[in-house]
Amino acid sequence: MVKIRVMIVDDEQLIRSGLKMMLESYPDITIVAEAENGQQAVEVCDTMVVDVVLMDIRMPILDGIAATEQIKAKHQAIRILILTTFQDTAYIMEAMEKGASGYLLKDSSPESIRDGIKVAMSGKIVLDHVVSSQFLTARLPAETENEASEIAAHIAQMDLLDREIEIIKLVAKGMNNKEIGQTLFLSEGTIKNHISTILSKLALRDRTQLALFAVEHQLHLN
Repeated sequence: MVKIRVMIVDDEQLIRSGLKMMLESYPDITIVAEAENGQQAVEVCDTMVVDVVLMDIRMPILDGIAATEQIKAKHQAIRILILTTFQDTAYIMEAMEKGASGYLLKDSSPESIRDGIKVAMSGKIVLDHVVSSQFLTARLPAETENEASEIAAHIAQMDLLDREIEIIKLVAKGMNNKEIGQTLFLSEGTIKNHISTILSKLALRDRTQLALFAVEHQLHLN
């Protein structure tokens, strides 16, 4: 069995130790390194083979956002999952824009964290729906009576077809092109072409930014 090589990055020893003990109980995961700040995480990625990084955000010396940007600039294949609390919602989107593959709550169940690691390793986006809802609550105005119509009007202005909106929703759920094709009864090549068109229309770089678009426009909740 090929094990997923994980590094845990958090400035709190207790959290690192707890995560390590929890994750090493799974036969398909091995903890290859720990780091107490972003700078150490960058150095480890430069010298060791790491598949997935569990990255805290607020740390001394170098925070998780800056560390994510530096790691992804040199090691595109490394997947980075942000470990967050509700108080960190203001930083989540910035971290994902820097290349993070998604985010998980620090108090998630062991199974959820393990599943998140496996999803990220497969190249999909990991979006915790609880955090997504919290993020939207923090970002959107308190007056929500006309929210849905305003969002719908904004999306309509982007000239997105109904089929393209369906595809965006499925991307936000972490599906790859093959899975989306099977869901919509379309070929994988057709889905790939649709996604290229969508990214061009929205002036987005990749699937991560597309998933963020879905969160910001509440498409992932439909």
